[in-house]
Amino acid sequence: MDKNIIEHHLNLNRRKFLSTMSLGLGSVALGSLLMPDLFKGNGQMEGELAAAIPDFAPKAKRVIYLFQNGAPSQLESFDYKPKLKEMVGQDLPESIRGGQRLTGMTANQSSFPLVGSFSGFNQYGESGAWISDLFPYTSKIVDDICIVRSLHTEAINHDPALTFFQTGAQQGNRPSMGAWLSYGLGSENKNLPAFTVLLSRGIGNGQGVYSKLWTNGFLDSVHQGVQFSSGEDPVLYLRDPKGMSRVERRKILDNLAELNHMSYEKFGDPEISAKIQQYEMAYRMQTTVPDIMDLSKEPDSVIKLYGPDCLVPGTYAANCLLARKLSESGVRFVQLYHQGWDQHGNLPYEITRQAKDVDQASAALVTDLKQRGLLDETLVIWGGEFGRTNYSQGKLTKDNYGRDHHPRCFSIWMAGGGIKPGTVYGETDELGYNVIKNPVHVHDFQATVLNQLGLDHEKLIYKHLGRRFRLTDVSGKVVKDILV
Repeated sequence: MDKNIIEHHLNLNRRKFLSTMSLGLGSVALGSLLMPDLFKGNGQMEGELAAAIPDFAPKAKRVIYLFQNGAPSQLESFDYKPKLKEMVGQDLPESIRGGQRLTGMTANQSSFPLVGSFSGFNQYGESGAWISDLFPYTSKIVDDICIVRSLHTEAINHDPALTFFQTGAQQGNRPSMGAWLSYGLGSENKNLPAFTVLLSRGIGNGQGVYSKLWTNGFLDSVHQGVQFSSGEDPVLYLRDPKGMSRVERRKILDNLAELNHMSYEKFGDPEISAKIQQYEMAYRMQTTVPDIMDLSKEPDSVIKLYGPDCLVPGTYAANCLLARKLSESGVRFVQLYHQGWDQHGNLPYEITRQAKDVDQASAALVTDLKQRGLLDETLVIWGGEFGRTNYSQGKLTKDNYGRDHHPRCFSIWMAGGGIKPGTVYGETDELGYNVIKNPVHVHDFQATVLNQLGLDHEKLIYKHLGRRFRLTDVSGKVVKDILV
């Protein structure tokens, strides 16, 4: 490469260099040799962050987020409230509710009859954590996880609450958490995207998931999550057209890169360079993805660990196993969405089947990572977008009830990645309605996740339309008490 070209780019920032020199990976590699400080960044640059260089020593390298879409009830899972059984049928005291708003589905009820969990609870592990009988496999890994019982949010409906968890804002068109991590840290494997998405559906009422949840927002489109499907083509349009050889495909991409480079020089649109990178990534993924998606080579011990459903494409168990393989291969952020947790009615029947759908595979993922020596560097998260009310939605009978949305308190669990294992953090009141100890807001949760990957949430900033944006907006604090 002409020395004058390199000297010219010494005066440009990293993003400009990568954009104008993105005809292929060779130019990036050459750039890193000729410019050793290329990826170190400059703290004074607005909207910039050093690629692949964290702010401080990270505890985790990757995240696997097992999102339970629809909001599982904390009262039938990880927040045991025996007082509710004693007061079953009694009306929710106004002193507990405190005038807090309700959804339109229960606001007009004439009464709010309290109802305890139909399932039993027992204590497990050295922490003595109470876990529902619906989660027998999770109870076996209780000493490897941290249960947080004091999450809370402002959002009371699914769409804004789900979007808030994933993007830090209740409205759309903001970068998702995976996109922020891709932007801040880049990818560990140049043959795979930094951010991948897997979808599965349970038996209950399925709240929708949509592409805005894994969008890049105002970040370059190269940071958008790549959805993997369970069909014949796990990534759409990845295969070469029929009759085209790999050599021909390579020539076409090279010629296309030249044309796009010319367009970039003329118009300066960063999305042009992002498209070049995406074409190159797709080409490299052609040889990597099929091997990762092939679960037939997994040993019997692994199949037994995750359960037989892990061999059925598109199931939660299969996606958990794929998440381990993707994470093991260097994907920075693997996002699973499992639908079916929206039990407004018929809760005992639906949540029993839903829990059975996810319990074994979720615990297996933690165990599998631990056995492979990967849990310490992989942060696993399990939870939904908000919690469930302590009173019944609709008619309460001896054998049946439902629960409405409840943003005031809910539970999640986390494992690995520098999270303190075998602990329970936060506390709700005896009726499970309000947080009374160690509250954790969604922005606190997001700040903590970024912290474990070596990123200061207050410094992970992108300037857009004259404003400095970040995942945690203008709030959030790291929950240090749950960290090793």
